[in-house]
Amino acid sequence: MTISLKARLAIAVGRFSYWYLHTFRNGGSSLPGKLAARIDPDVLTALGQGRETIVITGTNGKTLTTNLVVKVLAQQYDDVLTNPTGSNMMQGIITAFLAHKPVRGAKRPIAVLEVDEANVAPVSAALHPRAFVMTNIFRDQMDRYGEFYTTYEKILKGVRANPDAVVIANGDAPIFSARELPNRWRYYGFALTETAGTDQVAPPNTDGVLCPVCEHILHYHGITYANLGDFFCPNCGFKRPALANAVTAVAAQTPTRSSFAIDNHPYQLSVGGTYNIYNALAAYTVGAEFGITPAQIETAFSYDEKVFGRQEQIEIAGKHVTLILVKNPVGLNEVLSMIQRQPDPFAFAMLLNANYADGTDTSWIWDGNLEAIVASPQAQTFMVGGERYQDVAFRMQVAGVSEADLIVKPDLGDVIEAVKQVPETQVYLLATYTAVLQLRKKLAAAGYIKAGF
Repeated sequence: MTISLKARLAIAVGRFSYWYLHTFRNGGSSLPGKLAARIDPDVLTALGQGRETIVITGTNGKTLTTNLVVKVLAQQYDDVLTNPTGSNMMQGIITAFLAHKPVRGAKRPIAVLEVDEANVAPVSAALHPRAFVMTNIFRDQMDRYGEFYTTYEKILKGVRANPDAVVIANGDAPIFSARELPNRWRYYGFALTETAGTDQVAPPNTDGVLCPVCEHILHYHGITYANLGDFFCPNCGFKRPALANAVTAVAAQTPTRSSFAIDNHPYQLSVGGTYNIYNALAAYTVGAEFGITPAQIETAFSYDEKVFGRQEQIEIAGKHVTLILVKNPVGLNEVLSMIQRQPDPFAFAMLLNANYADGTDTSWIWDGNLEAIVASPQAQTFMVGGERYQDVAFRMQVAGVSEADLIVKPDLGDVIEAVKQVPETQVYLLATYTAVLQLRKKLAAAGYIKAGF
């Protein structure tokens, strides 16, 4: 396919703007793509020529799963393009292509792309992916997506238009096996022997626990978290599909490390949380589909590189700060569960914004089990901030922190100064997306991290 003159102009303008922003400014992960698309709305089709594509989408886990898949495929692929900043809408994905320097003579060029759920259809129309990876679907940013069945339909629009693509999906999520599509499906999930044969139901107020076939309450042989697990419907027989790849053991978990086995192969990951074991399992399953060996996957998992805002480690005046992105109740609860494994005293801070990229509805913080973290004996100092600091301050007070004991710092620059003053060495700092961006800019200006992404 010949690249049109309009596409060439769009690419040239986009690449120049990327160079300018990253040379003279603090970088830019979406503006170059926005400019290029304004000149040629079909520029992504031109940029994607000759390169296989994997689309990774879902509510939680997209960024780390994408990062792990890149590490896994790099064991055999000699030119892997990705969008590492987490800018996962159309303009950000176009920017990732503009920024990438192709490897000369590469025999296996591939793109591994984190894609916002609402952007799966247009991105897929331009790139015709070889594979879709689905992590999970939870209630998230209801002002943008609506209920999670609506979110799933946005994803399926892209999948249905590419029937030759393989779908690599979380088999523990009931929603993913409820629809018939012509695509080949490869499921992954947890298969722990200690839960086999049990019969339980999900806790109250858990989303997505009605059978998608008959609307009876689903039962489980084992639940990992939220509505994920070895589900079955006692009314109509709907059940978890056969798993191609599975977590077969979880040996140990701390806030900074996870040890587990996939298909009986032992692995370690330098981040904590059951949700991150799922991300590793998704990456393993992609690797298995693309011919990467278990030994090569072990090499890929052995790196110790924190992804932007995903348990990112930052040193601030002798304080060990762990920066974690939160955006919905399921993700928040999993993060809180992980933090409670911390054996030493820690300070806990939560920064809340409600811009478009965060979701303008902040009611999700009331579904997070902040009472559990307040009751934890290791949690000793509490702080809130961000543009919606009043909302999260009230939530923390309801959870049990007295107004006198709660540190309130609306300005994120003041948050950094307050972190220096807390008595605990370990600080867990949870923040919504734009709060993470704003905080990182202030941290970069103060010299604690590198500028840009």
